[in-house]
Amino acid sequence: MLGRKPDVEVVFEFIGTRKTPALNGYRPDHLIKDDYLTCGVHNYYNIEEMPPNGTSKGTITFITPEVYPSCLWIGKRINIQEGSKVIGYATIIKILNSVLDNTIL
Repeated sequence: MLGRKPDVEVVFEFIGTRKTPALNGYRPDHLIKDDYLTCGVHNYYNIEEMPPNGTSKGTITFITPEVYPSCLWIGKRINIQEGSKVIGYATIIKILNSVLDNTIL
């Protein structure tokens, strides 16, 4: 994933279930589809660390997005998870990798 361009731009919303801030480069799981969790690297805009109950815009670079094509759209809200525990949400505001865009036929 290093050196790859981000796949999506999002609004991150953490809900206070983490005990410590998440630093840029944090790699939690994301519930991309109802039955599919995948890892992704977070980059937060204008901050180095996201507070446990913080909100910020930023990007996610997913691992192997070609495995789950056409599963995202603008406005979709995906869970950010540590294992089975939901720690926040990412709302898609821009799709940067067309492989993931379900509006492209």
